[in-house]
Amino acid sequence: MRLDIKLYRGYVNDLELVVFGHVFKSWAPDKYEIDRRGYRHAKSVYKMFTISPINNATVKLRFKDLEVVTKTTKDGYFRFNLPYNKFLESGWHEYKVICEIGDKGIVEIGELLKPFKGKLGIISDIDDTFLISHTENFFKKLYVILTQNIDNRKVFDDVVPHYRALSRAGQEEGQFNSFFYVSSSEWNLYEFILQFARKHKLPKAVIKLKDIKTGLGDFLLTGRGGHDHKFIKIKDIISFYPQLQYVLMGDDSQHDPYLYERIVKMFPMNIRAIYIRQTSRKQKEKVKKVLENIEDLGVATCYFQDSGKAIGHSKKIGIV
Repeated sequence: MRLDIKLYRGYVNDLELVVFGHVFKSWAPDKYEIDRRGYRHAKSVYKMFTISPINNATVKLRFKDLEVVTKTTKDGYFRFNLPYNKFLESGWHEYKVICEIGDKGIVEIGELLKPFKGKLGIISDIDDTFLISHTENFFKKLYVILTQNIDNRKVFDDVVPHYRALSRAGQEEGQFNSFFYVSSSEWNLYEFILQFARKHKLPKAVIKLKDIKTGLGDFLLTGRGGHDHKFIKIKDIISFYPQLQYVLMGDDSQHDPYLYERIVKMFPMNIRAIYIRQTSRKQKEKVKKVLENIEDLGVATCYFQDSGKAIGHSKKIGIV
């Protein structure tokens, strides 16, 4: 039996550390190439969704002088939520996870984030917010996933300058505002999202996705279903770093405006601005009404089709 670990970017504040990942019987989804062409690309995507996680595997975390053991859940997932109040410089730090089953053993190195002292945290959706995905058209979205490799997928014009400006806003040289990418895509697509963001020089981020899928039927429903997990993940981020003011980035193709309205109502002092990308020819009246309600709570909003408009809005309200 082959053993593999997939680690995700963790995060830490002045009191607590969070690290998470998956353990698999065979290759993790990131071992399948995402730059293949034609049917080879479709085959790689299919294999990303037909993986075999390991239940109850023992995993050990090592970070600085901390060493803690836990076990995976049924879907191979593990998560460490640990008290941690020792001094740690702001920025990215390495951690190590070890897993041993019988005579098989593996060690992987991951990263975790300690935000710089600053005013902003940016939480962004992925599909149709910065990655063109055609979420509203199920068959077109599926076609794009299966036929277009990472070299063919596109980012919206001017979204990168906007995100990079938000990353630098109010920070000294060598420092940055913290980014979090939260999506209804599954953990199976983590490596694709990671490499896509890196390829287009988007700000380095903690990425939070949906429960991993392990079969063909699950793949056909990728990115669909309920979106409450996004609400919970965004709520957890804001609760973890309550000292920050947040900018929320989303689009009108699914539920982002309504989720963000709920977030504003729960954290009325933490949300600085909300940006919603227009994905169809006309703005949606229901979305406009939601954003008007958010404005009534003192939060700036921008409903835009061109990221140039969003950049102008950020300058106007003084966050870049």
